[in-house]
Amino acid sequence: RYRDIVLVVLLLAVPFFFLRASIRRPEEMNAVDRTVMRVAAPLQYFAAAAARGISGIIGDYFYLVDVKADNNKLAYENARLRSKLRDLNAVQIENRRLLRLLGLRETIPDEVASAVVIGKNTTEYFRVAELTLDTPGVAVRSNMPVVSLDGAVGTVMRVAGDRVDVQLTVDSGFGVDVVVERTGARGFVRGVGDPSKYSVRVEYVQRADQVDVGDLLVTSGVGCRFPKGIAVARVMRVTKRDFGIYQEVEAEPTVDFSRLEDVLIVLSDPKECAPPAKRRSRVGG
Repeated sequence: RYRDIVLVVLLLAVPFFFLRASIRRPEEMNAVDRTVMRVAAPLQYFAAAAARGISGIIGDYFYLVDVKADNNKLAYENARLRSKLRDLNAVQIENRRLLRLLGLRETIPDEVASAVVIGKNTTEYFRVAELTLDTPGVAVRSNMPVVSLDGAVGTVMRVAGDRVDVQLTVDSGFGVDVVVERTGARGFVRGVGDPSKYSVRVEYVQRADQVDVGDLLVTSGVGCRFPKGIAVARVMRVTKRDFGIYQEVEAEPTVDFSRLEDVLIVLSDPKECAPPAKRRSRVGG
């Protein structure tokens, strides 16, 4: 009990003597005051240094808290701007695609209807794409040509309401008359029907005709199926044998069917491009 009393007295007395010595003028200090000041000086120094250190740590802590909050805010804003930039890029790409599609529409003299690819059906021999019309009620009929930005897609095979099945150029039953854009050499592109890849072969190319790897094959307009000048395929391999009248030509479609999304259906009527005599005979018959 006495120990506690002594401690309380010391704790109260020591600050009193420190305060008393610090407020007295130097000429009024006695030996006790000077001793107290000598003892208090280093204690005051370390106490002030500790206070400054603690104050600095607390200040740094609140500064870091503010910096973290600012960083979180900037990170959120950065993510928002990046998302907006991606959306703008997507819109820009879509606008460019639509402009190209509009440009393609203007190059085709016949009326066209736009459609979107919704699926593909692949069997051992048949390659068919499933479309849905953008505008319901369009008069789409079988054998109408279907094109995209990259070239010929195929021909209409079946129509059921707004759903259209298209026989692709790589289907084994597809065929179209073509010319080599560079030389004008004639040929006939026929689908291979290979289930493992999209490919076509070019038939009836004369041995004397100039055909090289990389040549572009475009529709000739013969047969009244496709407009003239639509890209169909690009030559990948040419084989000239010592016998026979034709070359063996393999080609790759210009259309990437794995990424095909938007197409145009050419609303043409083969009867309209038949010679007048034939049209009259059809009417009369």
